[in-house]
Amino acid sequence: LTETSVRCIRLEYEGDVAEMNVKALTAAALTGFLRPLLQTVNMVSAPVLARERGIQVEDVRREQQGVYENYIRLTVITERQERSVAGTVFSDGKPRIIQVKGINMEAELGSHMLYITNEDKPGFIGHLGMVLGDSGVNIATFNLGRTGPGEDAICLVEVDGDVPASVLDAINRLEHVKQVKSLVF
Repeated sequence: LTETSVRCIRLEYEGDVAEMNVKALTAAALTGFLRPLLQTVNMVSAPVLARERGIQVEDVRREQQGVYENYIRLTVITERQERSVAGTVFSDGKPRIIQVKGINMEAELGSHMLYITNEDKPGFIGHLGMVLGDSGVNIATFNLGRTGPGEDAICLVEVDGDVPASVLDAINRLEHVKQVKSLVF
């Protein structure tokens, strides 16, 4: 979701995970980050490729401070912005997103998702649902988070398949929508 060159990737490990050897986790995160750009990257080459591209890699370890026993936050720092996402694994063994850009939420990852930033205003959910429904796009899960009433919000929507560009354009034209991106995992 970044659109300018990356200067730094920071991985924060909190809780019991911070006591582990996190070298493999850091390499896996770098691999996942670089794979859309470099399809042949792997856990061995990712740290080297990041360094060759001038990307500083930091890892920060802390004891448990919040409500989650363990979590990992990935922060990407570019020329213009800083973006972060934090996740954990609950007792059911499924990974969950617990925070995006400082906004708390809880969302399972799916194969096809929509990432929408918007203003938290009445009618947004209904309008979004109508655009998706009228286009034949089925919603599997729907997750919201916001900074406060009427302020910035993030919506993560799992859908059953690819979302056509025309539907993304229609969502982007909705009142209160700031950005929409299709995510494929």
